[in-house]
Amino acid sequence: MKFLDKLEKKFGKYAIRNLMYYIIMLYALGFVIMLIKPEIYTSFLSLNAPAILSGQIWRIFTYIIYPPTGSLITILISLYFYYVVGTMLERQWGTFRFNLYFFTGVLLHAIAAIFIYLVWGMVLEMGTYYLNLSMFFAFAAMFPNMQVLFMWLIPIKMKWLAYIDGIYFAVTIVAGFMSEHLSIDMIYRLYSFGIIANKAYAVMALVSLLNFLIYASTFRSVQRMAPKEVYRRKSYEHKVAQAQPPKNMPRHKCFICGRTEKDDPNLEFRYCSKCEGNYEYCQDHLFTHEHVKKS
Repeated sequence: MKFLDKLEKKFGKYAIRNLMYYIIMLYALGFVIMLIKPEIYTSFLSLNAPAILSGQIWRIFTYIIYPPTGSLITILISLYFYYVVGTMLERQWGTFRFNLYFFTGVLLHAIAAIFIYLVWGMVLEMGTYYLNLSMFFAFAAMFPNMQVLFMWLIPIKMKWLAYIDGIYFAVTIVAGFMSEHLSIDMIYRLYSFGIIANKAYAVMALVSLLNFLIYASTFRSVQRMAPKEVYRRKSYEHKVAQAQPPKNMPRHKCFICGRTEKDDPNLEFRYCSKCEGNYEYCQDHLFTHEHVKKS
């Protein structure tokens, strides 16, 4: 924790607030690209290990725009889910630490893709699917007893959904590394449940799981707040921010002439103790004005 505190103190100002909002916008952009001209993504943006090794290092980050797959409805549900989970985690952990978690996962995915290419000669062009699923573990760890509607119908606690997610990861990893020993029929059955029995996908799932385990132990001491408390605090911060005057707004203004410190930095301002109310005057009108009296 002390190491993270030092990192946050030094680099916290560079953290991106509301990170998941921008990630969702990138997914939307990726969806449009894949819909209109998918070759743009595959040719210039995808997680292509040979291209990265040849110097196209921007792909280490641009691949994240690859959107969730499926029908339009399932994509919208996935994006909403990612946004809610990511936003809640950012409010719990803080902006810097959530940024660190997400971008560490992005970088580990890229390293894993290069490893897969160098060891097995496979080029795996995929997005942040397993990273987003690993955020669900973190969310369930923070709110294990929070109840949600599974499939929009069945009330269920987050910890039980996390167990299902854990089974999915476990089967993906085990089936991936044992894919050469599985029958074609079993591989197709697993695929029907959204599990790709391939060692490359197993590595990606394992990397995302390790990313969660590393940060889960690191963030264990973070104070937990109920979702309602998180929302209440965020609403309070928003109201306080609205109450603050804009940075370029003058702090002092003469009630008589209307001049501010921006008109003349050498002007001095005082409140009059004889006026009934909070009336501020510049040095030229402090002793010459007519005192305001409430009738």
